[in-house]
Amino acid sequence: GFELQFRLGPTLQGKPVTVYTNYPASGEVFDRHKFRTLPWHNPTGKEDDSDKYCKLDLQISGSYQYYFSLGNEKSGGGYVVVDPILHVGADNHVLPLDCVTLQTFLAKCLGPFHEWEDRLKVAKETGYNMIHFTPLQKLGLSRSCYSLADQLEVNPEFSSHNKKCTWSDIGALVEKLKNEWNMLCVTDVVYNHTATNSDWLRMHPECGYNLVNSPHLKPAWILDRSLWHLTCMVADGKYIAKGVPPMIENDHHLNCLRKIIWEEIFPKIKLWEFFQVDVNKAVQQFKTLLTQGKSSTKSDPNQHLQIVQDPDYRRLGCTVDMNIALATFIPHSNGPAAIEECCNWFRKRIEELNAEQYRETTHHQEQAVNCLAGTVVYERMADHGPKLGPISRKYPLVTRYFTYPFKELTVEEEETMMHQPDKACYFMAHNGWVMGDDPLRNFAEPGSNVYLRRELICWGDSVKLRYGNKPEDCPYLWAHMKKYTEITARHFHGVRLDNCHSTPIHVAEYMLDTARKLRADLYVVAELFTGNEELDNIFVNRLGITSLIREAMTAYNSHEEGRLVYRFGGEPVGSFVQPRLRPLMPAIAHALFMDITHDNECPIQHRSAYDALPSAMIVSMACCATGSTKGYDELVPHQISVVSEERFYSKWNPAAHLSSGEVNFQTGILAGRLAINRLHQELGAKGFNQASEDQVDEDIVAVTRHCPNTHQSVVAVSRTAFRDPKTSFYSKEVPEMCIPGKIEEVVLEARTVERSTAPYEKDKHFINGLPNFTMELREHIQIKDSKIIKQAGTAIKGPNEFVQEIEFEKLTPGSVIVFRVSLDPKAQEAVGVLRNHLIQFSPHFKSGSLPDDHSAPILKTLFSSIASKLTLADLNQVLYRCEAEEQEDGGGCYNIPNWSPLKYAGLQGLMSVMADIRPKNDLGHPFCDNLRSGDWMIDYVSNRLISRAGACAEV
Repeated sequence: GFELQFRLGPTLQGKPVTVYTNYPASGEVFDRHKFRTLPWHNPTGKEDDSDKYCKLDLQISGSYQYYFSLGNEKSGGGYVVVDPILHVGADNHVLPLDCVTLQTFLAKCLGPFHEWEDRLKVAKETGYNMIHFTPLQKLGLSRSCYSLADQLEVNPEFSSHNKKCTWSDIGALVEKLKNEWNMLCVTDVVYNHTATNSDWLRMHPECGYNLVNSPHLKPAWILDRSLWHLTCMVADGKYIAKGVPPMIENDHHLNCLRKIIWEEIFPKIKLWEFFQVDVNKAVQQFKTLLTQGKSSTKSDPNQHLQIVQDPDYRRLGCTVDMNIALATFIPHSNGPAAIEECCNWFRKRIEELNAEQYRETTHHQEQAVNCLAGTVVYERMADHGPKLGPISRKYPLVTRYFTYPFKELTVEEEETMMHQPDKACYFMAHNGWVMGDDPLRNFAEPGSNVYLRRELICWGDSVKLRYGNKPEDCPYLWAHMKKYTEITARHFHGVRLDNCHSTPIHVAEYMLDTARKLRADLYVVAELFTGNEELDNIFVNRLGITSLIREAMTAYNSHEEGRLVYRFGGEPVGSFVQPRLRPLMPAIAHALFMDITHDNECPIQHRSAYDALPSAMIVSMACCATGSTKGYDELVPHQISVVSEERFYSKWNPAAHLSSGEVNFQTGILAGRLAINRLHQELGAKGFNQASEDQVDEDIVAVTRHCPNTHQSVVAVSRTAFRDPKTSFYSKEVPEMCIPGKIEEVVLEARTVERSTAPYEKDKHFINGLPNFTMELREHIQIKDSKIIKQAGTAIKGPNEFVQEIEFEKLTPGSVIVFRVSLDPKAQEAVGVLRNHLIQFSPHFKSGSLPDDHSAPILKTLFSSIASKLTLADLNQVLYRCEAEEQEDGGGCYNIPNWSPLKYAGLQGLMSVMADIRPKNDLGHPFCDNLRSGDWMIDYVSNRLISRAGACAEV
């Protein structure tokens, strides 16, 4: 719905500039590699570059490229991301992106397909309008939601004994939710890995990083196998005598383990040999060449002898360039003694080079041992770790980095298989993630030692997929994943790119192009853990990501949580009205701000059960899409694990009496969630697009959303509970709050309260939450009926400021209160009248305008007819006049404190400054400061012109 114009900057005017784009011409299909030239438009028809432009009418969402050339030289370019427009309901009404309230469901916890509706109904009843399903495909052996055994097949567990569940069944349900429940559905696409037991992987081992197509992984594979054998021996108690029992519990055990690896394993597997030259063989070859009287063919004298890595990574298989050797070691005569001496020098140099490789390998080994010890400490000894218990084949010392589908032999026997292509192709690298790694670099490609140094935090259930640079590099894999993408795009309204930062970006680009061909308005969300906004932008731009997932759980206190709300959404309160034609400003990616994602730890364990409600409130006041994960609202007191959780979600039951596996508005914070979601959607739909955040005290956060058209605000005050109120001190004295304007109503007030019930017990069959917490909620009440507020008074601060002072009585940790505030009645009326007069300049001001019955007669005349009377001399008075000219009449240009005087006394003086401030909404500028602190500027402009009389005074 936007027209995007490309205009020439001052340095390009009058030069031959051509603009190219891959945005398709109307009626054509998008092809990323096909660029076309855009024609120039000259609206004034003059041969003048200052107002010519070329344009795109943006009608389809996605990511598009443009570049321009100067003469024949490419000079610059960039990306434009066009957001999709989402539609819901049978009437296809628009769902604005800032109104999205999403809830994540782990698909395997939904049970058989015919029971889904009853479980998904909880999301509908609590006001969500988008459901995110983790993958619905057949799962691998580990049962992790993200380790898929077959990307094309529906998880067979969704079928019941008499009815097979198919993609078209799921598609029909998604359509029903859209039309009848006004809910959209998105699901994950996992491109980066597949389950180790995927059948198609056995048929097509070339799709993984195996020892045939990636021989650089051989040393890492040998190390991995020897660590596996060590695991088996420790598990069988064979190292107890050397200080390592199966149950590793202290530093002594750990030190003994390090000693075993250094003294028994490394010397046995001799990893350095993979990077070294066979000295005797090389010397023999060199000697033969010398004896035959060969001298070097021309070689660069600056080149030094270096080891050339054997591409097949055989032991002692590396070589050196004999040409360089012959040019470096030259015998002084042809006699046997001279040749022998030369060979000795050559041998010495090779031994030095080998020693360097040995030292290098030792560095890798040191890192490997440190990473291994770190893993053992986290998994078995740390308080915050999973405490896996004794070492066993099921819970090995460290996760295996490679698949091994054959019978176990000794390490020596297994090594022989490494060089047999028909076996080695089945030894494939597992996937995982590397702390602090560059997401644009692939850690499994040659040149990376992540697997050898054991730096990968590994998912032992998933093989990393090897796409290469283009579909021809691995035809089966690209075709398979393309089919998977098409199934997903056909049945779902959007996708979540799982593990986006380590999915090769050209692969994701190709797959999303495929998906958008089938569904033009595809909603694309992604989690990016690059830790760097410039890197984020590369992904957002190239993939056309609509919303980036942001997590409130990263906030370490309430102040940080409030800051995130301000950071991810909306314009600052009091922003400028933007004209329809305006410069395009770079922006941070639209956020999908989640109070908790399915891979976060549980906030009840980290903070307290009391914090669920206030944190949900703070997050949902952000001017962006918001979301949560099923279980948060029911106060489930542990993380619902994507790997090990096998119980089902509860169903919706509105009746008062609940049995096991059912929930309703008495459960957890469900009642509050409905009110919060409704409010979030209302604020997004009604144009409350300005946001600000105030920290009242260390636990209390106030977030304001403001609508610039009606000048209404909604203020949410939340008292967080990052510390458990039972064990931490919270002051009874809550500071007073001043809210400018008139409070129309309390939209909602809610408190988390405890009730006496049987203590929490983990249900065997259903995912259940804390039964002893619920909430009191009241909606749409007057201040006098509030139970949280003690009293509210009004104060007049200054001539026109109307402020309400609020004293709280029961703003306990875990409570929230939301006010609807308008300007005081006089100001509200003045704004309406002002907007009415502004309609003649822009139709934007129609909303919120009021008729002006008492205005001066001149205000009833159209401005254009007044301005038409101005002579050129009058125009100079109104618009320009520099300091010297103005002083002749006894005046001067307006001086802005802490800044500088305006260049002109007329309107152009203001307009030039505002033209810089407006697009960026730079409200901290001294000019804006001057406007906020008094009416001097307005008075200056009008008094100066009124004193001129005549047409100027009428203006």
